[in-house]
Amino acid sequence: MTAENLTLGQRLQRAFVIALSRTPAPLLRPLVRPPVNSAGDRMAADVAFLMRLTEAGDDYSDLPVTAAREVTERDAALFADRIDPCAVEQEVDLGEGLQATRYSTCTPSRGLILFFHGGGFALGSRAGYAAPARMLARGTGTDVLSVEYRLAPEHSFPAAHDDALAAWRYATEHAADWGIDPHRIVVAGESAGGNIAAVLCQRLRGEAVQPMMQVLIQPVTDISERRPSQHEFAGSPALSAKQIAWFMGHYLPDGTDHLDPRVSPLLASDLTGLPRAIVTVAGFDPLRDDGLAYAAALTASDVPTEVIHERELVHGYISFTAVSRSSRTATRRLVRAIATALTSTPEWSST
Repeated sequence: MTAENLTLGQRLQRAFVIALSRTPAPLLRPLVRPPVNSAGDRMAADVAFLMRLTEAGDDYSDLPVTAAREVTERDAALFADRIDPCAVEQEVDLGEGLQATRYSTCTPSRGLILFFHGGGFALGSRAGYAAPARMLARGTGTDVLSVEYRLAPEHSFPAAHDDALAAWRYATEHAADWGIDPHRIVVAGESAGGNIAAVLCQRLRGEAVQPMMQVLIQPVTDISERRPSQHEFAGSPALSAKQIAWFMGHYLPDGTDHLDPRVSPLLASDLTGLPRAIVTVAGFDPLRDDGLAYAAALTASDVPTEVIHERELVHGYISFTAVSRSSRTATRRLVRAIATALTSTPEWSST
C-alpha cells in the first residue's frame, strides 16, 4: 500500500495526524509529556505524540503474520513522506523470483546503494520503504536498489541472507549497465535490514569486489543477549520486547544457534578489513545498545566508523517522516552523512 492508495478515511486520518504533529513543540510538550531516558535524553514532542497514537492502535504481534503485514503496510503509507517518484523506478528481476526496485534520478550516478528494508525479517516491503529509498537516491546522487528479500515464517533464517548475497552478485554484475562502478556500491539496511547488511559485508570480506561502505540504521547485531536498552525500552510502542520475541519466533527455526554470526554479526570472531561504516542509533530504541556495541567493535577493529546518535528518537524513525519533523530532520541528516562519505571517495568515470 502507498499513500496514493489510502481510503478517504485513511487520508483524513493522515492529514489530522500531520496537522497535530506540526503543533509547535512548546505547545505539544505539555500535552504529551515526553519521557526522559536513563541517559537524561528527552523524547522529541512530536515523536512522543506519535507514540501515544501508536499505543492506542493495533499491536501486530497479536495478529497472524498476513494480517500484521497489512497493518504495517498501512502504517507505512500513513506515516511516510510523499516523495516525488524518481525519474527512473525500474522493477528488476534478480533471478529465481527475487525482485527489487531501482531508483535513479537519471543524472550521472555517484554509485549504488543496495538497500534492505526493516520489519523484523517477517514484515516490511520495498513498497513500504519507497519514501526512504527516494530520499536516499535524491539526496546522495546514487541509484538505490531496494530488495524484496524473502520473509519469515514462510522463509526462515537464513533465506534473507541468501537473498542478500544473490542481490549483491546481481548488482556487481549489472552495475556497469547502469553506468556505475561496481566498486562504488554501498550496502545499507534498517533494523532487520541492518543485520542483513552487516552480515553481507562480513560474507564478502576478501572478495575482489567488496562494498565501499556499510550503512547500518538501528541494526539488530546480537540476538544472544539483551542489553540495557532492551530492558529500559521493553514497552516501547515503536518496538517492544513482545514484538521482538514475536519476530524471532517467526524468523529463527528451533535449535538455531544464536551465536552464529549470521544471526548475531557482533559475535563474529574477526571484524577487521570490513568496509567503513555509518551506524545510526536512537536514544529510545531497544536496539540502541546493539548498534553502539557493533560500532565500538568495528572501531576496535580499525574499521572507520561514524556513529549518528539521534537521542530524541525511537526505533523506525526513517518511516515517520510525514508525521514527525524530528524524524524527517534525522533522516535528512543520515542522507547528508552518506553523501559526504561518498564525496570523500574519488568518483569513477567511464572515460
